[in-house]
Amino acid sequence: MLTIGYIGNGKSTNRYHLPFSLNRDHLKVKTIYARNPDKAEWEKTPGVLYTDDIAALMNDKEIQLIVVCTHTESHYSYAKMALDHGKNVLVEKPFMLTKDEAVSIFQYAKEKNLVIQCYQNRRYDSDFLTTKKVIESGKLGDLLEVEMHYDYYRPEIPNATSHFSKYNSYLYGHGVHTIDQVLSYFGKPDTIHYDVRQLLGSGRMNDYFDLDFYYSSLKVSIKSSFFRLKARPSFVVYGKKGVFVKQTEDRQEEHLKLFYLPKRHADFGIDLPQHYGILTYLDDEGKYHEEKVVSEKGDYARVYDDIYQAIVHGKEKVIKDEETITAMEILEKGVEECN
Repeated sequence: MLTIGYIGNGKSTNRYHLPFSLNRDHLKVKTIYARNPDKAEWEKTPGVLYTDDIAALMNDKEIQLIVVCTHTESHYSYAKMALDHGKNVLVEKPFMLTKDEAVSIFQYAKEKNLVIQCYQNRRYDSDFLTTKKVIESGKLGDLLEVEMHYDYYRPEIPNATSHFSKYNSYLYGHGVHTIDQVLSYFGKPDTIHYDVRQLLGSGRMNDYFDLDFYYSSLKVSIKSSFFRLKARPSFVVYGKKGVFVKQTEDRQEEHLKLFYLPKRHADFGIDLPQHYGILTYLDDEGKYHEEKVVSEKGDYARVYDDIYQAIVHGKEKVIKDEETITAMEILEKGVEECN
């Protein structure tokens, strides 16, 4: 059993963590720290201690893992505090404010012989897992280009923001998802082209990005905007022999927003046939094929399975330090493009 305490009791903890950590028999959620633990925005979890005394979290010898679900500005200080108290740490993304902070905290954890890791749950998105399955089938032939889109139509957010913030930028908050997916599967690119903008003008919120990752014979693009009334396909993959289009994104977030939770619903996050991607290709005999690809099952709890194995059984971390450091470097450099 791995016993967990949380720092923060907002949307991150309640929507993106508890539904998954509470859905594993080898995990026990014991304590949640918040400045105002009686805030009624989220229903309290039975059997969990809610406290405004952070010492109650840090000094509890039963708690082995502390999960930091606060604003990015406080990630480093809370992570260091937890390490100082002998706790392993899981930190929401973006992991830290800067690459230097990431390097520093990873080194500090190694000195303490403790595990610290970023919560890159989007590695376990259904659309991403399905796209990897299609690539690995070989039916597309040699890969030429991959497009990954993460679109919204939420103009009210940039319209209501009159100033520029590096750490609350769209790239930091959303690009971190797809950047990690690229690094986890394709590795570190040879070069990157950055197009990071403020569509409403200089000095306004960063609300658009388009990053191209170049490998020897492959280009991977991640694109996102707050002003897409109709979202582009989640994934489009081009090979020498075919193309795969996954129009719809992973459904876990859709279900979480409806409080349709994995512990009570076996079909949580599962794609229906209308969500399946379309694979079109020519086989080795030149025959044309077009078929639906049954989606893989996404499951954000797999991040907790990974860190459980690392802490309890000493297994190598799935989400590597080097990948997180590279992601932070890319975020920093990308945001330098606008201010």
